[in-house]
Amino acid sequence: MQQNMVVTQRECPARRVPSGQMTSIPAGQFISINQDLGGNYTITWQGNMLRIDGTDASAIGRTPEVISFSENNTDQINPEQVWQAIKSVFDPEIPVNLVDLGLIYQVDIDQATKSANIKMTLTAPGCGMGPILVSDVEYRVAMAPNVEQVNVELVFDPPWHKDMMSEEAQLETGLFF
Repeated sequence: MQQNMVVTQRECPARRVPSGQMTSIPAGQFISINQDLGGNYTITWQGNMLRIDGTDASAIGRTPEVISFSENNTDQINPEQVWQAIKSVFDPEIPVNLVDLGLIYQVDIDQATKSANIKMTLTAPGCGMGPILVSDVEYRVAMAPNVEQVNVELVFDPPWHKDMMSEEAQLETGLFF
């Protein structure tokens, strides 16, 4: 894959691969875009591999992904908006969202603490992108109205298998038999 060199247009939030640790890239920095699947960008900057969320794409001269939520006229978290945010997260290697991949096991909303508590899994327990996917879910769900805290727990029971995928995801990945 050919890398694409760009200069950051403004300060840009990013997460380290594979730890998911937040960092910030200053404006005016040269970066290499390595991959742009699933609405996010995997880049290299100063020898570090980082992930830039698609909603921050304008910082690297790309069209940002827009996640718009329907109006929420209450101070309550709308569970549908949390699911919408999760569904906007795509596996970095398979351009299918985490919900359709069957990776989201449970979403609990605690209105008192304004938190979304999510249990998710990975396609394989040793997946090196696990921390990044957790970070992606945390980042996107925090955009939903009235969500003040996001807690994501990786679980591996029950183990993930292809039958947990939606039929559309199975067709997209060629796993529908």
